[in-house]
Amino acid sequence: MTRPVAAALVAAVLSVPAFAQQQEPFEPEGYRTDNYRAPVPATLAGARVLATADAEAIWRAKSGAFIDVMPRPPKPKNLPEGTVWRDAPRKNIPGSLWLPDTGYGNLPPAMDDYLQRGLARASRGDKAALLVIYCLADCWMSWNAAKRALAYGYSNVAWYPDGTDGWERAKLPTEEAQPEPRPEQ
Repeated sequence: MTRPVAAALVAAVLSVPAFAQQQEPFEPEGYRTDNYRAPVPATLAGARVLATADAEAIWRAKSGAFIDVMPRPPKPKNLPEGTVWRDAPRKNIPGSLWLPDTGYGNLPPAMDDYLQRGLARASRGDKAALLVIYCLADCWMSWNAAKRALAYGYSNVAWYPDGTDGWERAKLPTEEAQPEPRPEQ
């Protein structure tokens, strides 16, 4: 093999990962279980995918329940004795129900129950009610939670992949949120 041909072959092989990374991610069969802050697919089978204008129209018409699944920041380990810990405030879409930590790929039974009870509350027990599920842009948490809502039998699930990042970019209002209480709290 000549040197120019070998060099071209090496360059072609090395360019494949870069090309692959530029491709839009595909929907996994199951839930995403790691690297949650990464590009998300453009689709979610069975759900409607919303742009910011679509989410805003639903919000203004009050025709859907908004569910924020942004995780709570963990309390830092090794805080000095007596240190007061305050969570960073979370601003979400006004009127949303905040169900933190429910977008992980693997949910312990208590968190799965917490999500199911939260969705039932948001939908008022109507599995055909419109649920708009979001987090941040490029966050698999909302994708996982919306996929789970579909698995629970909800038939009118909308996934808003730009989340509060897209909402704030559009200069739409936010409000400081408090999470839905958990049974152990």
